[in-house]
Amino acid sequence: MAHRMDEPGTEHEAQPAPATVTMERQRGRGPSLLLATTAFVLGAGITAYAVHSWRPAAELLTQPAGPAQPPIVEAPPPPQAAPSLPLIDPMAQAAIDQRVSDIEARLGRIDARASAAVGNADRAEGLLVAFAARRALDRGVQLGYIEGLLRDRFGESQPQAVATIIAASRQPVTLDDLRSGLSDVAPALASQAPNESWWDGVKREIAGMIVIRKANRPSPAPADRLARARRALEGGRVTEALAEVSRMPGRERAQDWIAAARRYAGARDALDTIETAALLAPRAPAHTPPAAETPAPGAPASERAPAAPPA
Repeated sequence: MAHRMDEPGTEHEAQPAPATVTMERQRGRGPSLLLATTAFVLGAGITAYAVHSWRPAAELLTQPAGPAQPPIVEAPPPPQAAPSLPLIDPMAQAAIDQRVSDIEARLGRIDARASAAVGNADRAEGLLVAFAARRALDRGVQLGYIEGLLRDRFGESQPQAVATIIAASRQPVTLDDLRSGLSDVAPALASQAPNESWWDGVKREIAGMIVIRKANRPSPAPADRLARARRALEGGRVTEALAEVSRMPGRERAQDWIAAARRYAGARDALDTIETAALLAPRAPAHTPPAAETPAPGAPASERAPAAPPA
């Protein structure tokens, strides 16, 4: 029992040791706690100073965390609208329309004058060709290059006249040839015809002795007809001379002269025909195809005019 009584006493005596350790521990923690508190207060003060002195940092610190924003994609610029046309004053528009009308009228007059000039030039060209052909026939020479000009200028409008002139130029006859030829056949023209019988000749001679005619009618005597034919040739009236010779009794012996006179007269009639055609019916100008319209710079290729075919 004594031993047991001693044990509690022993335990009671041993209890002060842990309190001493605890106090020692508290004494060791005091400076550390003071140092931590001082550091915390100092850090809080520095943080407050930084927040109030640097606003971007304050905004960054006070901004709440949010979801991540998607990247910003720049939108393409809107298409530029076509500039609107300014409003035009009605009076100014009327003045512009009047000016355009005047210009169109002036262009119309210019076009009419140009057409008239083209027609006059074409008439002059036709007359020059006709005069050149007449001069060649009067001189008794062939047409040469004038024949091609005649065909080109009058071949379609006056084919018969052109053929007559060309045929006459290949057997040229001049007025001097007709005069000299009439003098050569004059004796044969005044004599009786080759197939005339002696009785027909006697009757013709008796009829020529006594002639009853009107005063205003020419004498039918062969000598008078021959004289009139010569006067007609001197005046260039071949048709009149041909008519007189064709009524004479010896006309059968003057067939060559009559044929030459007919070629001469026919060629002059044909020349008169083409001269009249050159004056009254000028050749139509060559047709000019319309010019292709120039496409707008922005027009698609399908709307552009096709290229002209190679010549």
